[in-house]
Amino acid sequence: MSLPTLSLRPRFPLGAWLVWGGFAAVLAIAPVLWTSSFAQTMLSQVGIAIIACLAYNILLGQGGMLSFGHAVYSGLGSFLAIHTLNMVSAGSLNLPVSLIPLVGGLSGLFFAAVLGWVTTKKSGTTFAMITMGVGELVWSMSLMIPEFFGGEGGISGNRVLGKAVAGISFGPQIQVYYLIAVYCFISTALMYAMTLTPLGRMLNAVRDNPERVEFIGYNTQKVRYLAFVISGFFAGIAGGLGALNFEIVTAEVVGAARSGAYLLFVFLGGATFFFGPILGAVLMVIALVLLSELTKAWLLYLGLVFLLMVMYAPGGLASLIMMNLRLAVFGKLRRVLPGYAVLGVAALIALTGASAMIEMLYHLQLNAALGPKMGFLGVTLDAQAAPSWIAAALLLVAGAALFEWRRRSFGRVWGAIAEEIERETKRREAL
Repeated sequence: MSLPTLSLRPRFPLGAWLVWGGFAAVLAIAPVLWTSSFAQTMLSQVGIAIIACLAYNILLGQGGMLSFGHAVYSGLGSFLAIHTLNMVSAGSLNLPVSLIPLVGGLSGLFFAAVLGWVTTKKSGTTFAMITMGVGELVWSMSLMIPEFFGGEGGISGNRVLGKAVAGISFGPQIQVYYLIAVYCFISTALMYAMTLTPLGRMLNAVRDNPERVEFIGYNTQKVRYLAFVISGFFAGIAGGLGALNFEIVTAEVVGAARSGAYLLFVFLGGATFFFGPILGAVLMVIALVLLSELTKAWLLYLGLVFLLMVMYAPGGLASLIMMNLRLAVFGKLRRVLPGYAVLGVAALIALTGASAMIEMLYHLQLNAALGPKMGFLGVTLDAQAAPSWIAAALLLVAGAALFEWRRRSFGRVWGAIAEEIERETKRREAL
């Protein structure tokens, strides 16, 4: 009988320690670097959005299930959490405020278990239509049952209850942020661990080839259902954290706009990579909080960005990062940096021209009473004068033409580098 050998290899790779340690450090240090109340509010929303987008990506990216109504589970989690908070405030329930997000998670799990059994019986387009129908059904109920949903005014609450414990009352925003950060880190780790389980692997198989999964004896509907329930649980946690953060929940949280935001920004971040939804969550908060304050045309800009991403980077920002990381590993990144610089300048020129035209148009439509003149990037433009429109159009055309010209030559360089990397990979495999 041979004795077991002693392995000195770490069970948890060093790279994983660095990634997760860096993620925890970012969550811990971020409010120290950005100390304003506005910045801490944004960081809190980013933490909530990360959980919600990762939960949605369990369906879209890992399971190939396109849902148009996933805000139902985060939204219902928010409503149950705010009602629980009010019960704690009234003294009818003894529960720490820090555990109320779990109430939202369990609520999301319950409703996902009830509604998901019917929803996941179908896949593909039928699944998407069913989720849309469920989303519209719940949203219409939010207007018909004001006793639970609070009508147009929603349900409000107060997260500061009783005496502070160890100085923590959840009154200051920084304390709420760190509660969100803890939930964000734990939820992210659990959802990543789920991808490594047999269920996670089988979910990927159901996404890629459901017929073969059925052939080898697995029930694809059961796999989809379990993933749906897990996704609903984490979406509910995000909803519960949102209820604590804002101390008010309205019917908007179960609406189609919220579900569409999850879909849009998970796609922009990169649904095929685990960290893609994290990038998408950051973009979502920037767009909904900052961009919406800077311009009234923010939805138009968002649509244009989505269109360009579909055309030039359908894998999202995460795919762009990974492709360039691959070039860096093979020592080829320097060859494409000049091309990136030219493309960036061309895109900036075209964006400036397009933005000037859009802002002038919106100014004429919405701010006509203020006169034709407006400020744009430190320059005064006359929205009714032909020179302003001609200059903006010239910038747009020149930037677009330069971008398209350089894009073609950049594509040839990229293709040559890809062939070199492929040959190098085959050479290393042969050795």
